[in-house]
This record gives sequence, C-alpha cells and structure tokens, in this order.
Amino acid sequence: MKIEQYISQLLYRYQCVTVPGFGAFLTEIQSAKLDENTNSFYPPKKLVSFNPYIKNNDGLLANHLSKEEKINYEVAISVIQTEVENWRKSIHEFGQLTFKNIGGFSLNSENNLVFVPAEQVNYLKESFGLSTFVSPTVKREESKHEEYKEIVEELEEKAPIVFTPEKRRNYSFLKYAAIVLLSVGVSGAIGYKVYQNYEQEIAQQTLLVEQNVQKKVNQKIQEATFFIESPLPSVTLTIPSEKMPYHVVAGAFSIESNADNLVERLLKLGYNAKRIAPNKFGLNPVLYGSYSSYSEAYKAMKEIQQADNPKAWLLIEEF
Repeated sequence: MKIEQYISQLLYRYQCVTVPGFGAFLTEIQSAKLDENTNSFYPPKKLVSFNPYIKNNDGLLANHLSKEEKINYEVAISVIQTEVENWRKSIHEFGQLTFKNIGGFSLNSENNLVFVPAEQVNYLKESFGLSTFVSPTVKREESKHEEYKEIVEELEEKAPIVFTPEKRRNYSFLKYAAIVLLSVGVSGAIGYKVYQNYEQEIAQQTLLVEQNVQKKVNQKIQEATFFIESPLPSVTLTIPSEKMPYHVVAGAFSIESNADNLVERLLKLGYNAKRIAPNKFGLNPVLYGSYSSYSEAYKAMKEIQQADNPKAWLLIEEF
C-alpha cells in the first residue's frame, strides 16, 4: 500500500504531517512575489520541507489512513512501518526515492538524506486556480510639457551666449548689449503677465462650473424624497463556534463508571476533561481537553505526558 497519496492529501490541510519512524513534512506559506527582471508574477504558495528528526507518532497520518482504507488504527500503524522500511531499503539500494506530487530524496556525500520538493503542486488551497503569468513591459509616453522642456534645455546647451571683447578699447558694444538685455527683460515681463492673466481666467471659469454643478446637485437633493414601503425584516446572524478537532486522550474504558471516575479526577486537577461518545469498539474515551490547532494540542500532550500520564496520546477528529 502506497501512503504517499495520503500524505499529499494531508499537506493541503495541515502544516505538519509526520511519518512515524521516518520524519515530518512541514509547510510554510510564501507570499506572492514579482520578478522584475522577467516581469513574472508568482501566486502565494505553500513551501514543503522535510525534517528527519521529527519521528514520533502524532496519530494524524495513521488516523487518516485508517478512515480512508477502512482498517483498524493498529493495522494502519503496521502499514506505515512496513512502508517506511521499504523506503529506507530503496534509498540505500538506489540512492534516491521519489514521492509523487511531494518531492524526492537522495543521499549526499556524507550519507545524509536530502529532500527536494516538487514544484508543480501548490498546497495552498487559497491559491487554487492561480498560476504564474508574465506581463508585457508597460511603456509610458512623456507629456508634451516634458518634451518641450527637454527641447528648450537642449537649445540652451547648444547655443550659449558668449561675450568676446575686442582688443581695441572700444566700449560701444556695451551699449548694444544693454539694449539687448533690456529688450529681453521687457519681453519676459510682458510674457509672464499674459500667462498670469490667462491662468487667472481659467481658474475663474473652473470655479463657476463647479459652483453651477454643486447648485444643481443641492437642488436635486432637496427635491428628492426617500421612503421605504416594505422594510426588510431584521436579520439574525449566528456565528459558528470554533472547530476544535484536536484532542488529548487520557484513556478509553469499556465500563462507563471508570470513565466517569477519571473525568472527575481530571476536573479536580484543573483539566477541561470530558467523556465523549463511545467509539466503534464500544470504548468510552476520556479527553484531557480539545484544541483548535495541532501545535497547541501537541504542546499540551507533551506537558500532560510529563505531569500526569506518559501514555496520553493525540486524537484528530471533528465531533
């Protein structure tokens, strides 16, 4: 039985999928990004990595395999162990191992396991339907004002005014130079005055248009009458309760009184303990508590194992 497909299914829903005795597949969300060199846009995605040091059984994969294959939980654990042994043999014999839609394993020069994730699958459900695309380069035309400004600057650079004095002591050229400068100054003043008057005229016309528009808007508002003949009934919103599918199990009992006694003891110790409905084997499970995230439940399980019950284990199921 190949369990890679079940690992792939769980990667869409969880951040960590542990294979007992082999390692854990971890996911991390990467934001959308833009490659300015190629004008390529990449949607957000889940990056998959592998940690060979997380090998303890958290019950996630075995419970999922048990439900999908309709087999006993203990049988599912045995199937996973057998598959892990086959993986290790394949890696040592051929030097590599590939999981479809997940990635490949190989051994480096130091005989350590190296994982390379598959790029064709995006495990982020929110990015479903999004793909990488390339945008053509956007060319922006400069305004006429900028073009004229550049032309003027080029003319000024090419035709500077240079005064070269003659060797003879003849200062008559100063008289003509003064006349030229005076003419330029008068022309500039007249041009600026004309431009200023034109600008003021445009501003006045704009103001008149805005006033007329506002006057008509106010008139329409005064003439309008708003009423509702049949008001809609009030809507009552029901906020769904937070799902808590992760549970730390204290034990399961065939006798209900034993389960009730354990619940009473755990409540006295301060745990949010409770007894849930009997499972398909007729046993009455007792929980230390339920949690909304896997990391929170796993942390609580470790604390409980050290403080009260070394055999406490994790159950993943929505009631």
